[in-house]
Amino acid sequence: MIVLFSIFNGFEHLIKDLYKAFYPELKITVDKGKFFDLEDSKLTALKSINGITAITKVLEDNVLLNANDEQQVAVVKGIDASFLRVNNIKPYISEGAATVVDGPVPTAIIGLQMANQLGVQVNNVFSRLSIYYPNADIENIALNPQSAFRSMQLKPQGIFRIQDEFDGKYILAPIHKVQELFNQPGRYSSLEIKVNSGADPEHIKSQIQKLLGKQYVVATRFEQNRTLYMVMSTEKWAVYGILLLVLLIASFNMIGALTMLVLEKQKDITILKAMGAENSVVRNVFIAEGLLWAVIGGGIGILAGAAFCLGQQRFHWIKLHGAFIIDAYPVMMKWTDFVLVLATVTFVGLLAAAYPAIRSVRVNDPTLKMT
Repeated sequence: MIVLFSIFNGFEHLIKDLYKAFYPELKITVDKGKFFDLEDSKLTALKSINGITAITKVLEDNVLLNANDEQQVAVVKGIDASFLRVNNIKPYISEGAATVVDGPVPTAIIGLQMANQLGVQVNNVFSRLSIYYPNADIENIALNPQSAFRSMQLKPQGIFRIQDEFDGKYILAPIHKVQELFNQPGRYSSLEIKVNSGADPEHIKSQIQKLLGKQYVVATRFEQNRTLYMVMSTEKWAVYGILLLVLLIASFNMIGALTMLVLEKQKDITILKAMGAENSVVRNVFIAEGLLWAVIGGGIGILAGAAFCLGQQRFHWIKLHGAFIIDAYPVMMKWTDFVLVLATVTFVGLLAAAYPAIRSVRVNDPTLKMT
């Protein structure tokens, strides 16, 4: 239990850390429609809310990418200078720089999988990405097919490597250029917010919702990934249930051993009763014996599991095979898991000792005569 719980904790922490690159602590979107604009007064009021560290403006939508005769549908994410303060993407830049420049040839940050598929390189000064977006203003495409799409060229400035869900989907570009491409000047698809360390996102969310009104949707990181968080939590408890069932089955060995001990100690039990011991005293002896076995066995198991987890953290004994951002199984121990496992072992020990303890008070050895 300790080993599996720690591995689940490690993967959960890793996945949550990876998702911080593209999922902010708070995200504001519009209830209806795709894009919106926000008055400067409301934006100023947002920044003044206690607990907010930074706000970044984002404009994103699906586009068609073309480079080196290769095409791919992706999501271009127009970002401003505050984006890297809100989202933790810097640690995952594998090549180039984590910057986007709004110049004559704007630069972009692209996912590793997408870069490989399109054949673009950061160090190649001639490498370019062409982005195409449907032109909503065109009325008759047949008269002028070339005007059906608006286009823009980007130079790859950096490459990030997080996981396939992001590496093959997102491209980051200057928000002003993306607004021009989408023909959405001064508009956004979302506002992403970073809160102060120790601040309560739920409390800040309620303040933002009260300020902006019901036409806007404010979502925490959990609400943006509700299914993912629920699956991770459910998986851990499902494993706990399976291991508890295995432990209950294994406890039949303890029941058998304690029952045999009761049979072997029949004369001793009769002597104790003859000396005045009540049934509760005899019963408690075998309950204590069962608890002693459970706690000693559980303690040894917990110590062995903790030692293995510490070794995995330090020496990375068990490796992950494949192209992952880490090379070994992640391990993260929590004191609550140790308390849960110890309580579970104690509970199972009590259950295993219950039947032999009840049987022990029914012992009546007629062959032993007391004078």
